[in-house]
Amino acid sequence: MGTKINHVAIVSDAYAMAQQFYMAMFGFKAPSVQKNFTAATIGDGYVGININPRRPARPGGLDHFGVEVDDRDEFLETLGSKYPDCKPLQRPSNRPFAGMTTHDPDGNIFDFSQRQDENRGEIYTESEDGWSQDRFVTHYALRTMNPEKLAEFYCDVLGLPLANKAEGDPNYYITDGRMTLVLMQWSIEDYAAQGIVRPGPNHIGIQVEDIDAFKSEVADKASANPSLAPDIVAMGPEGEALRDLLARATPYSQFQMSDNNKVVICVHEGTQPS
Repeated sequence: MGTKINHVAIVSDAYAMAQQFYMAMFGFKAPSVQKNFTAATIGDGYVGININPRRPARPGGLDHFGVEVDDRDEFLETLGSKYPDCKPLQRPSNRPFAGMTTHDPDGNIFDFSQRQDENRGEIYTESEDGWSQDRFVTHYALRTMNPEKLAEFYCDVLGLPLANKAEGDPNYYITDGRMTLVLMQWSIEDYAAQGIVRPGPNHIGIQVEDIDAFKSEVADKASANPSLAPDIVAMGPEGEALRDLLARATPYSQFQMSDNNKVVICVHEGTQPS
Protein backbone atom coordinates (compact mmCIF):
# COMPACT_ATOMS: atom_id res chain seq x y z
CA MET A 1 0.00 0.00 0.00
CA GLY A 2 2.77 2.47 0.87
CA THR A 3 2.55 5.52 3.09
CA LYS A 4 -0.71 7.44 2.88
CA ILE A 5 -1.12 11.07 3.96
CA ASN A 6 -4.53 10.48 5.41
CA HIS A 7 -5.63 13.41 7.51
CA VAL A 8 -5.18 17.01 8.52
CA ALA A 9 -6.20 18.48 11.85
CA ILE A 10 -7.58 21.87 12.83
CA VAL A 11 -8.00 23.28 16.34
CA SER A 12 -11.13 25.39 16.65
CA ASP A 13 -13.18 27.41 19.12
CA ALA A 14 -16.24 26.47 17.05
CA TYR A 15 -15.43 22.99 15.81
CA ALA A 16 -19.02 21.94 15.02
CA MET A 17 -19.60 25.02 12.88
CA ALA A 18 -16.28 24.45 11.07
CA GLN A 19 -17.47 20.95 10.20
CA GLN A 20 -20.65 22.41 8.69
CA PHE A 21 -18.57 24.85 6.64
CA TYR A 22 -16.61 22.09 4.86
CA MET A 23 -19.73 20.04 4.30
CA ALA A 24 -21.59 23.00 2.80
CA MET A 25 -18.82 24.50 0.68
CA PHE A 26 -16.99 21.38 -0.49
CA GLY A 27 -19.47 18.56 -0.06
CA PHE A 28 -17.28 16.68 2.40
CA LYS A 29 -19.04 13.96 4.35
CA ALA A 30 -19.21 13.20 8.05
CA PRO A 31 -19.00 9.62 9.32
CA SER A 32 -22.25 8.06 10.48
CA VAL A 33 -20.95 7.90 14.05
CA GLN A 34 -19.63 11.17 15.48
CA LYS A 35 -17.86 11.78 18.78
CA ASN A 36 -19.77 15.00 19.28
CA PHE A 37 -18.07 16.11 22.48
CA THR A 38 -14.48 15.40 21.52
CA ALA A 39 -14.10 16.40 17.85
CA ALA A 40 -15.89 16.88 14.56
CA THR A 41 -14.77 15.00 11.49
CA ILE A 42 -15.38 15.21 7.75
CA GLY A 43 -13.62 13.73 4.77
CA ASP A 44 -13.41 13.45 1.00
CA GLY A 45 -13.11 9.65 0.95
CA TYR A 46 -9.31 9.70 1.08
CA VAL A 47 -8.26 12.52 3.39
CA GLY A 48 -10.04 13.31 6.62
CA ILE A 49 -10.22 16.67 8.34
CA ASN A 50 -10.39 16.33 12.09
CA ILE A 51 -11.54 19.49 13.87
CA ASN A 52 -10.59 19.45 17.53
CA PRO A 53 -12.03 21.75 20.20
CA ARG A 54 -9.52 24.28 21.42
CA ARG A 55 -8.18 23.87 24.94
CA PRO A 56 -6.36 26.47 27.07
CA ALA A 57 -2.80 27.19 25.89
CA ARG A 58 -3.39 25.53 22.53
CA PRO A 59 -3.29 27.81 19.47
CA GLY A 60 -6.24 27.68 17.11
CA GLY A 61 -6.05 27.05 13.38
CA LEU A 62 -4.30 24.55 11.16
CA ASP A 63 -2.45 22.25 13.54
CA HIS A 64 -0.93 19.07 12.08
CA PHE A 65 -1.27 16.30 9.53
CA GLY A 66 -1.21 12.53 9.80
CA VAL A 67 0.06 9.56 7.84
CA GLU A 68 -0.61 5.85 7.72
CA VAL A 69 2.45 3.65 7.24
CA ASP A 70 2.79 0.02 6.24
CA ASP A 71 5.34 -0.86 8.90
CA ARG A 72 5.48 1.15 12.09
CA ASP A 73 8.62 -0.60 13.31
CA GLU A 74 10.48 0.30 10.13
CA PHE A 75 9.28 3.89 10.45
CA LEU A 76 10.47 4.07 14.04
CA GLU A 77 13.81 2.52 13.17
CA THR A 78 14.45 5.12 10.45
CA LEU A 79 13.32 7.93 12.73
CA GLY A 80 15.49 6.79 15.63
CA SER A 81 18.63 6.04 13.64
CA LYS A 82 18.68 9.06 11.36
CA TYR A 83 16.75 11.66 13.40
CA PRO A 84 17.18 10.77 17.09
CA ASP A 85 16.03 14.23 18.22
CA CYS A 86 12.58 13.58 16.72
CA LYS A 87 10.94 11.54 19.47
CA PRO A 88 7.78 9.45 19.00
CA LEU A 89 4.96 9.79 21.51
CA GLN A 90 2.20 7.24 22.10
CA ARG A 91 -1.26 8.81 21.89
CA PRO A 92 -4.35 7.94 23.93
CA SER A 93 -6.65 5.26 22.52
CA ASN A 94 -9.42 7.82 21.95
CA ARG A 95 -7.42 9.56 19.19
CA PRO A 96 -8.53 7.91 15.92
CA PHE A 97 -5.83 7.77 13.25
CA ALA A 98 -3.22 9.02 15.72
CA GLY A 99 -1.60 5.88 17.05
CA MET A 100 1.57 7.87 17.69
CA THR A 101 2.81 11.40 17.15
CA THR A 102 6.22 12.82 16.36
CA HIS A 103 7.70 15.91 14.73
CA ASP A 104 10.11 16.98 12.01
CA PRO A 105 13.44 18.75 12.69
CA ASP A 106 11.64 22.11 12.68
CA GLY A 107 9.14 20.97 15.32
CA ASN A 108 6.15 20.54 12.99
CA ILE A 109 3.91 17.84 14.44
CA PHE A 110 2.51 14.90 12.52
CA ASP A 111 0.67 11.74 13.56
CA PHE A 112 1.48 8.28 12.29
CA SER A 113 -0.38 5.03 12.57
CA GLN A 114 -0.20 1.56 11.10
CA ARG A 115 -3.09 0.06 9.19
CA GLN A 116 -3.69 -2.55 11.90
CA ASP A 117 -3.55 -0.16 14.87
CA GLU A 118 -6.45 -0.66 17.27
CA ASN A 119 -7.35 3.03 17.43
CA ARG A 120 -7.00 3.55 13.69
CA GLY A 121 -10.72 3.11 13.07
CA GLU A 122 -12.52 3.97 9.85
CA ILE A 123 -13.62 7.38 10.98
CA TYR A 124 -12.75 9.10 7.68
CA THR A 125 -13.54 6.55 5.00
CA GLU A 126 -15.95 4.17 6.76
CA SER A 127 -14.79 1.55 4.27
CA GLU A 128 -11.45 0.28 3.09
CA ASP A 129 -11.92 1.88 -0.34
CA GLY A 130 -13.47 5.17 0.76
CA TRP A 131 -15.32 7.06 -1.97
CA SER A 132 -14.59 9.53 -4.75
CA GLN A 133 -15.86 13.05 -5.19
CA ASP A 134 -15.08 16.01 -7.44
CA ARG A 135 -13.88 18.25 -4.60
CA PHE A 136 -11.05 16.90 -2.50
CA VAL A 137 -8.05 17.88 -0.39
CA THR A 138 -4.85 17.90 -2.46
CA HIS A 139 -2.16 19.33 -0.24
CA TYR A 140 -1.01 20.40 3.19
CA ALA A 141 1.49 23.27 3.12
CA LEU A 142 4.22 24.10 5.63
CA ARG A 143 6.40 27.20 5.62
CA THR A 144 9.92 26.57 6.87
CA MET A 145 13.31 28.24 6.89
CA ASN A 146 14.80 24.92 5.75
CA PRO A 147 12.61 23.41 3.02
CA GLU A 148 15.37 21.31 1.47
CA LYS A 149 16.31 19.80 4.83
CA LEU A 150 12.70 18.99 5.63
CA ALA A 151 12.18 17.48 2.19
CA GLU A 152 15.04 15.08 2.88
CA PHE A 153 13.57 14.23 6.29
CA TYR A 154 10.08 13.46 4.97
CA CYS A 155 11.36 11.45 2.02
CA ASP A 156 13.49 9.41 4.45
CA VAL A 157 10.94 8.66 7.15
CA LEU A 158 7.79 8.41 5.00
CA GLY A 159 9.41 6.59 2.09
CA LEU A 160 7.65 8.91 -0.35
CA PRO A 161 9.24 10.51 -3.42
CA LEU A 162 9.79 14.12 -4.33
CA ALA A 163 7.26 15.09 -6.96
CA ASN A 164 8.02 16.82 -10.23
CA LYS A 165 7.73 20.60 -10.26
CA ALA A 166 7.94 23.41 -12.76
CA GLU A 167 11.27 25.05 -13.48
CA GLY A 168 11.93 27.89 -11.06
CA ASP A 169 9.42 26.62 -8.46
CA PRO A 170 11.22 26.91 -5.08
CA ASN A 171 8.88 24.56 -3.24
CA TYR A 172 9.41 20.89 -2.46
CA TYR A 173 6.57 18.45 -2.98
CA ILE A 174 6.35 15.04 -1.32
CA THR A 175 3.41 13.01 -2.58
CA ASP A 176 1.67 9.70 -2.01
CA GLY A 177 0.14 9.96 -5.49
CA ARG A 178 -3.04 11.67 -4.32
CA MET A 179 -2.19 13.87 -1.33
CA THR A 180 0.88 16.13 -1.29
CA LEU A 181 2.97 17.72 1.45
CA VAL A 182 4.19 21.11 0.22
CA LEU A 183 7.30 22.62 1.83
CA MET A 184 7.61 26.34 1.21
CA GLN A 185 10.38 28.78 2.07
CA TRP A 186 9.66 31.13 4.97
CA SER A 187 11.23 34.59 5.03
CA ILE A 188 10.26 37.48 7.26
CA GLU A 189 10.81 39.77 4.26
CA ASP A 190 7.68 38.32 2.64
CA TYR A 191 5.57 40.00 5.32
CA ALA A 192 6.70 43.62 4.97
CA ALA A 193 3.22 44.71 3.87
CA GLN A 194 1.15 42.59 6.25
CA GLY A 195 0.99 40.88 9.64
CA ILE A 196 3.76 38.33 10.07
CA VAL A 197 2.71 34.68 9.88
CA ARG A 198 5.07 32.36 11.75
CA PRO A 199 6.75 29.35 10.14
CA GLY A 200 4.74 26.16 10.41
CA PRO A 201 1.39 24.95 9.05
CA ASN A 202 0.30 27.47 6.44
CA HIS A 203 -2.69 26.32 4.41
CA ILE A 204 -4.51 23.42 2.85
CA GLY A 205 -5.28 22.99 -0.85
CA ILE A 206 -8.60 21.80 -2.23
CA GLN A 207 -9.36 20.99 -5.86
CA VAL A 208 -12.73 21.89 -7.38
CA GLU A 209 -14.25 21.30 -10.78
CA ASP A 210 -14.53 24.94 -11.88
CA ILE A 211 -13.24 28.00 -10.01
CA ASP A 212 -15.85 30.46 -11.31
CA ALA A 213 -18.73 28.10 -10.63
CA PHE A 214 -17.35 27.41 -7.18
CA LYS A 215 -17.09 31.13 -6.33
CA SER A 216 -20.70 31.63 -7.39
CA GLU A 217 -21.84 28.67 -5.30
CA VAL A 218 -19.94 29.94 -2.25
CA ALA A 219 -21.62 33.34 -2.59
CA ASP A 220 -25.06 31.73 -2.82
CA LYS A 221 -24.51 29.54 0.24
CA ALA A 222 -23.04 32.42 2.26
CA SER A 223 -26.11 34.49 1.39
CA ALA A 224 -28.40 31.69 2.54
CA ASN A 225 -26.48 31.19 5.79
CA PRO A 226 -24.06 34.01 6.70
CA SER A 227 -22.64 32.04 9.63
CA LEU A 228 -21.06 29.67 7.09
CA ALA A 229 -19.58 32.47 4.97
CA PRO A 230 -15.83 32.21 4.37
CA ASP A 231 -13.63 35.00 5.64
CA ILE A 232 -12.27 37.23 2.92
CA VAL A 233 -8.50 36.87 2.56
CA ALA A 234 -7.98 40.01 0.46
CA MET A 235 -9.54 42.43 2.95
CA GLY A 236 -7.75 45.79 2.76
CA PRO A 237 -4.12 46.36 1.77
CA GLU A 238 -2.73 43.76 4.19
CA GLY A 239 -5.21 41.16 3.01
CA GLU A 240 -4.34 41.88 -0.60
CA ALA A 241 -0.66 41.42 0.25
CA LEU A 242 -1.47 38.04 1.81
CA ARG A 243 -3.47 36.99 -1.25
CA ASP A 244 -0.61 37.98 -3.53
CA LEU A 245 1.88 36.07 -1.37
CA LEU A 246 -0.25 32.92 -1.51
CA ALA A 247 -0.72 33.24 -5.24
CA ARG A 248 3.05 33.61 -5.76
CA ALA A 249 3.97 30.89 -3.30
CA THR A 250 2.42 27.96 -5.10
CA PRO A 251 0.94 27.34 -8.57
CA TYR A 252 -1.94 25.55 -6.84
CA SER A 253 -3.52 28.71 -5.48
CA GLN A 254 -5.87 30.11 -8.09
CA PHE A 255 -8.35 31.33 -5.48
CA GLN A 256 -7.68 32.06 -1.82
CA MET A 257 -10.29 31.88 0.90
CA SER A 258 -10.48 31.21 4.61
CA ASP A 259 -12.84 28.88 6.42
CA ASN A 260 -14.97 30.25 9.22
CA ASN A 261 -12.12 29.44 11.60
CA LYS A 262 -9.44 31.54 9.81
CA VAL A 263 -7.73 28.51 8.22
CA VAL A 264 -6.50 29.51 4.75
CA ILE A 265 -7.61 27.35 1.83
CA CYS A 266 -5.99 27.59 -1.60
CA VAL A 267 -8.55 26.44 -4.15
CA HIS A 268 -7.51 25.29 -7.59
CA GLU A 269 -8.49 23.33 -10.66
CA GLY A 270 -6.31 20.61 -12.14
CA THR A 271 -3.86 18.19 -10.58
CA GLN A 272 -0.99 18.23 -8.15
CA PRO A 273 2.68 17.67 -9.04
CA SER A 274 3.31 14.00 -9.85
